[in-house]
Amino acid sequence: MTDDVTDVTDLYQEFGDDRLPPGQRETTEFPVLSKSGTPDWDLDTWEFTVTGAVEEELTFSWEEFRDLPSDRQRQDFHCVTGWSKFDCEFVGVSFPELAERAGVHDEACHVLFSALDGYTTDLPLEDCLREEVLFAWAFDGEDLPADHGGPLRVVTPHKYAYKGAKWVDGVEFLTEPELGYWERRGYSETANPWEEERYS
Repeated sequence: MTDDVTDVTDLYQEFGDDRLPPGQRETTEFPVLSKSGTPDWDLDTWEFTVTGAVEEELTFSWEEFRDLPSDRQRQDFHCVTGWSKFDCEFVGVSFPELAERAGVHDEACHVLFSALDGYTTDLPLEDCLREEVLFAWAFDGEDLPADHGGPLRVVTPHKYAYKGAKWVDGVEFLTEPELGYWERRGYSETANPWEEERYS
């Protein structure tokens, strides 16, 4: 891992004219939100799996996952409840790194993320195959706090943050969409902050 930070805070230019999406307010805080509280885990038994429409299904221990090539990025973070935090520094493994190792089948079109607390969320594959989609274990120079999804969470700076599963422990490559936890409860499947796609 390099100590250099890649700044991707200008990605908003793909989606809109303003860094702060409509209906959002900027905050310096980092509020804690989850569906059911922080789950327990043991890093000695923790596993991360890559399954589904791939050439090779993968399983990583925590040590093996941390040994993968990683990136340090400066990103913005947009919560569907209306707040945005600018200039978050995350360290982790990019989604394309895992996809390349697994060998994704041509018919794969969506990705289902799973988490230790039973949470799931789905994104089109093309929205995941971006270097900014990270499986992050560090935030602002420290290990990712448990209440923010540590040991590992997904960050999706081009989407509302419910698309970035906390306590993530696996991804499944799908050949058709599958609604995740919040999507089944009426939240948007596409979740573009600059189009205010909060609800379906």
